Amino acid sequence: MRLRERSNGFRQRVGEVTGDIRLRAGGYRSRVRSTRTGRVTLQVVTAVIGTAVVVVGIILIPFPGPGWAIVLAGLAILAIEFVWAQRLLTYARRQLDRWWRWVLRQNWYVRSLVALSGMAFVSGVVLLTLWFSFDITSPSELWDFLTT
Repeated sequence: MRLRERSNGFRQRVGEVTGDIRLRAGGYRSRVRSTRTGRVTLQVVTAVIGTAVVVVGIILIPFPGPGWAIVLAGLAILAIEFVWAQRLLTYARRQLDRWWRWVLRQNWYVRSLVALSGMAFVSGVVLLTLWFSFDITSPSELWDFLTT
């Protein structure tokens, strides 16, 4: 470890990472939380960003892609400042883990049915989105739209 003398008399490490990012972020958060204004501002900013991410995730759940993962990421953001979000995130992770363990214990037939039902649901949502977005009035028009 090399130390460099700064003009204010303090020594600074040079040539290596100066600490874990969590420790630095935690130190920053503790400094911000030391005042009432900082504490409230941090909670408001965390709530706005976390809620926005959760809402986007909820909108994306029916579509192909990582809708649930985005919801969990939003809950993780909210869990930084709110105990209720920590509890909800822990509960959601536990239920997701239980679901995966149950699915993986099943034979290939049940796993295939779970996969096919998920694909059918997503396909139905996509088809309904196309149906309503492009003002298609019959299934034959939808087929023509998809094949051209």
